Amino acid sequence: MSGHAPLRSVLFVPADRARAIEKAAGLGADALILDLEDAIAPEAKSAARQAARGALESWRGAGAVRAVRINALGTDGFEADAAACADIAPDAVVIPKVEGAAGLMAAREALDEGGYRGPVWAMIETPLAVLRLAEIAAAAEDARLQALIAGTNDLSALLRLPPEGARAAMAPHLAAIVLAARACGAAALDGVFNAHTDADGFAAEARAGRAMGFDGKTLIHPSQVGPANAAFAPTEAELDWARAVQAAFADPANAGKGAIPVRGEMAERLHLDRARAMLKAAQS
Repeated sequence: MSGHAPLRSVLFVPADRARAIEKAAGLGADALILDLEDAIAPEAKSAARQAARGALESWRGAGAVRAVRINALGTDGFEADAAACADIAPDAVVIPKVEGAAGLMAAREALDEGGYRGPVWAMIETPLAVLRLAEIAAAAEDARLQALIAGTNDLSALLRLPPEGARAAMAPHLAAIVLAARACGAAALDGVFNAHTDADGFAAEARAGRAMGFDGKTLIHPSQVGPANAAFAPTEAELDWARAVQAAFADPANAGKGAIPVRGEMAERLHLDRARAMLKAAQS
């Protein structure tokens, strides 16, 4: 993923669960999201917010992006969360239920006013958000938007999808999220898989997400970290192709050429860029 650290595995960690916070640093996740929103009961949100800085400090040195998910714009906890983010000092702030450029920029302005000027990740989890993906992408630079996250649980519920087949029904909307992310240079993160004891089901959904173009997957359980890292890493066949493309363009006989044959197919400079990205990702 050009311009971003790998985000193959992105684990939500409830901000009021000390043991889960302690264990998270050693799981090998590419990113950890301290959750002040859905995972926290209303009466516990203030205490969770106060403990957030310590939680993120305990993850320093873990090699993971340290993010915090705040409460949504317009909710009781939003203003306090936005004001606290400068002190919490995350690597990124996750904004839930973004439904358009206006809401994204309002959240951005509140974070700026509180002193946090780092990147934000936007969760796309309502039908209106999907309809407004183009305007959200257009606001990415001003908002310092770094990632789009598919909020599949909320989206499925709001679309009134039956549990069986919900993923297939959401495929066009998930593809639209990937498209918008690519249009604005952001990472695209797939939604969570709720059945954390179903290893085969998780692996299948992760593979499908990668095939759709997602960079990684959001997770709800530590057991999903390793499988996500594996699913979103280049395969050996892809790496073999990448090495062949890179070698072909490095051959002095092909100097200055924009397109050359590699294993019976024409490869262009865009394929070389992709090959280099794959090889770099394999080193992560």
